[in-house]
Amino acid sequence: MLVNGQSPRCSKIAMLEVMPLRSLLCCLALVAAPFALAQSVPDSVEGHRAAAKAAAGKDLSGLYAAACPEPAPAGAAAGRGGRGPRPAPPREEWYAEPAKVFDNLYFLGTKVHEAWAVTTSDGIIIIDTLYSYAGEPEIIEGLKKLGLDPKNIKYVVVSHGHGDHHAAAKMLQDEFHPHLIMGPADWDLVERDTRNPMPKRDMIAADGEKLKLGDTTLTLYITPGHTPSTISTLVAVKDNGRAHLAAEWGGTALSPATPIPMLEAYIKSAQRFRDVAVGAGADVIITNHTAFDGALAKIAALKQRKPGDPNPYVVGKQTVQRYLTVAEECGKAMLVEAKARQ
Repeated sequence: MLVNGQSPRCSKIAMLEVMPLRSLLCCLALVAAPFALAQSVPDSVEGHRAAAKAAAGKDLSGLYAAACPEPAPAGAAAGRGGRGPRPAPPREEWYAEPAKVFDNLYFLGTKVHEAWAVTTSDGIIIIDTLYSYAGEPEIIEGLKKLGLDPKNIKYVVVSHGHGDHHAAAKMLQDEFHPHLIMGPADWDLVERDTRNPMPKRDMIAADGEKLKLGDTTLTLYITPGHTPSTISTLVAVKDNGRAHLAAEWGGTALSPATPIPMLEAYIKSAQRFRDVAVGAGADVIITNHTAFDGALAKIAALKQRKPGDPNPYVVGKQTVQRYLTVAEECGKAMLVEAKARQ
């Protein structure tokens, strides 16, 4: 974990009049690492994939798999596919129990997709809404299981306009009348979606917008790439009263079908949001797909957590930086591949 750009060990050592060589090298390595990575990565598919895999390590392998997919077999179908209403799979394939993750942040997702409830002194903010079949059991009933009242939902932030994140928004909108927030171009995307319920157009997110409800503020950033106006979010959270900052990269998966302009936007967005998140002190990662950060394992660990144990979601600034570096390098690998196909 970095504190003001240094590790606690290095910052303490730096105050000494004489600094041992080993500690000096430690500090210099931490400062130089991001620059060394940027300078040493070959601009090739293999080079960027290797850099992404190195940044991912074992803990972010799910992120790597989504953002750096292997080339599709010849003749494989492209796109998200399907035009009719989406059927509901058997409940046992997707249902997950809700969980309290921080004092003011609750997991309301399925085994695959994630939705979040941020509690404030003046109501609840929901981030993402899952497929429509999961909305009531996971979000509405999930809130009740956690002792929260869904009638207190005031805002719903949808990270992007794909059905696995927006499809239950209409149900929440119809039943509880919260404000629904989405990026401008993603409202258009949702309104072209023929497979999922269509919510009524409401609030349009602005880049850098502060969403304040009661004692809590979320900061919304427009980060195009996965979709034209994906929202990535910073959320102030507390763990047993101690302040932390959570970062959610709103849109992750890439494919060989992703157009070159979108890949270019994705790379710039990952670079920018990394700088913003790390600069703001983000030390927590939350996601909208459980595979990206091992969410189910973290939630299982929370159930076994004893007083004084660390929260598995507090991963530190370096891991937040690694997370978005994986996204950036995968975007660059996919861009090189796409240009080679021209």
